[in-house]
Amino acid sequence: MNRPDLMADILWVEDQTHWIDRFRPVLEAEAFDQQPTRLTVFRFAAAACQHIRQPGSTPPDLALLDAQMSGDDEAGFSVSRALQRQWPEVPILYLSEYSGTGIEEQAFEQTGARDFIAKHQPNIEQVLCWRIRAVLRGRQPASNDHLEQGPLRIDTRTWEVFWQGRKLMNPSNPQRPLGPTPRKILRYLVEASPRPLTTEQIADHLQADPGRFSWASYRQHIRTLRNAFDQAGGGDGRFMALCQRDQGLVTFGDAGAYCWKPVTEPDLVASS
Repeated sequence: MNRPDLMADILWVEDQTHWIDRFRPVLEAEAFDQQPTRLTVFRFAAAACQHIRQPGSTPPDLALLDAQMSGDDEAGFSVSRALQRQWPEVPILYLSEYSGTGIEEQAFEQTGARDFIAKHQPNIEQVLCWRIRAVLRGRQPASNDHLEQGPLRIDTRTWEVFWQGRKLMNPSNPQRPLGPTPRKILRYLVEASPRPLTTEQIADHLQADPGRFSWASYRQHIRTLRNAFDQAGGGDGRFMALCQRDQGLVTFGDAGAYCWKPVTEPDLVASS
């Protein structure tokens, strides 16, 4: 995420002109990275999503989203989902008039928001700059080619998965690679960790037909992944036992959700 020009590149989605006119000069004048800020503003959620998905688009350093736009409570969330699919490392902040409501709760619980800033508060311009600076200061340089967590490694270019240095293969035919859908599901779970992802959230990440992607299919892909992990670890049931101990691929609650919990077994972590 470090850029050679050192500018703080902010993607902002806001549909109301008076807020844009109020905050744009403040944000563009603030030197978040000791250089002028580059602000890309979209007034429509669909236009922002199209920009994010466009081949060749580069990730911003931070996304600033309005949650409710033109009467649509889901508008800002649709942008956050597009961001998480394309650039999961980009921090998301909301700047909204709906602080303290179910919209704020949904922003944190379902979209992984870093902050939710109320528009109507004293010194909002200063508060907004403080919050943005805090998030930018805390960001970590992202690896563009892999995710790594203990003995797990995911190549983000090829989506190949390695467990203790061994590539995960199709558990039904170890001579063939693991299918793309289980690998994608695993990556989304690792990126969301420690938050669980429901069937609906996974279907959205996969851009699958919600009428065809059911909890049963989600569960089957998780079963395939667990068997592939177990096979890569020697086929002795050890990974299955890890899952029972709330590590690895863990069943979450009664809502048909799963999550990835970091593996803390000393010998596994040491061998990675």
